[in-house]
Amino acid sequence: MTEIIGVRFRSGPKEYYFDPRGVRVAAGQFVIVETAQGTEYAQCVTGNRSVEDDRVVQPLRPLVRVATENDRRTWEYNRTREKEAFGICQKKIEAHGLDMKLVKVESNFDGSKIVFFFTSEGRVDFRALVRDLAAEFRARIELRQIGVRDEAKMLGGVGICGRPFCCAEFLDDFIPVSIKMAKTQNLSLNPTKISGTCGRLMCCLKYEQDAYEDAVRRCPKQDSFVLTPDGPGNITNVDILREQSVVRLDDQPEAPKRYRNSELNVLRNGKGSREGIVIPRERPERYRPPEEEAELESTLSEEARAFFESGEGEEQPQGERRRSRRGGRNHRRGGEKPKGENAPKQEKSAEGQKPAAPKEKPQAGSKQDRPKADAATGDAAAPRRHHYRGGRNHRRGGGEKPKAE
Repeated sequence: MTEIIGVRFRSGPKEYYFDPRGVRVAAGQFVIVETAQGTEYAQCVTGNRSVEDDRVVQPLRPLVRVATENDRRTWEYNRTREKEAFGICQKKIEAHGLDMKLVKVESNFDGSKIVFFFTSEGRVDFRALVRDLAAEFRARIELRQIGVRDEAKMLGGVGICGRPFCCAEFLDDFIPVSIKMAKTQNLSLNPTKISGTCGRLMCCLKYEQDAYEDAVRRCPKQDSFVLTPDGPGNITNVDILREQSVVRLDDQPEAPKRYRNSELNVLRNGKGSREGIVIPRERPERYRPPEEEAELESTLSEEARAFFESGEGEEQPQGERRRSRRGGRNHRRGGEKPKGENAPKQEKSAEGQKPAAPKEKPQAGSKQDRPKADAATGDAAAPRRHHYRGGRNHRRGGGEKPKAE
């Protein structure tokens, strides 16, 4: 384990490790450290801590001291000097007629070296410019050509997303980005929409590339032949983010439908012929949302609990269970069976009214010769049987009415 502190320079968000040499430094303090370019003024972002030896690049540069008030004043003077140097260099570039764009000027802490950063489409012969700048500032002059991405990182700005540039905020190094990433993510290939302020492809295309590649492996390809819950069809569009596909069914080609990947049975992945492909008879099940599934399970559990609490789920003797299932003779007729065979028959009459006078006996063979049901028992099975079948004498239209038992 190696004890380190993490510092960050003004030129970028990258964190560098230095050896504190036993000095306790808190995050947020300014320090003076020794670098390959000389002493530099930096800010500590990570206090004293120990890391693995393989995470440290040897030799580890040491901490000189914690910055004092005089160091802060020197740093402010250097910033003022850099602004003056930028204006002087810009004028000399125009005087020499050089095709270059000055981006930034940086001076080290002790002021012994000044670095000029510029961009250009080609190579520039700036030897005469270096001599003029050295005579002007009496210091070591260095001109460094950078790319458009480094320019955006140094200058900073706000992207089309409304946030500061990623390269100026937290990206340590530039990551390679290709147009294939935009195609995988189904983005518009219009350069004005997928390019950053620097004119190159946006760095954020790389952030979700792994997730898109994983989703593409799970999704079927376009024009695939699939079997859906509504029948076979071909995929016309794939929504990678939702993991859904739009399918044009063979039975309904004019109205494509959207399905989840779990509802599809891929019979042929990609373009091709249907010859030799056997369509299964069993179709995939439809997708049911988790909340609907949970609601269905809770409903079924409540019904089962109510069924057993009511006692209907208890085991009953075989005879009683059979009667309960079939209903019984008395249950079908809607009344209780009389306790005795000779149970007294009661006439139902309205209170305070006289019973109706007996009607005259109809002649045999007439329509009124049909016996009516008993009002007490409601049992008219025997007379109805005689009436429906008619009997031998009834079919012949003659004979006497059978006597009542």
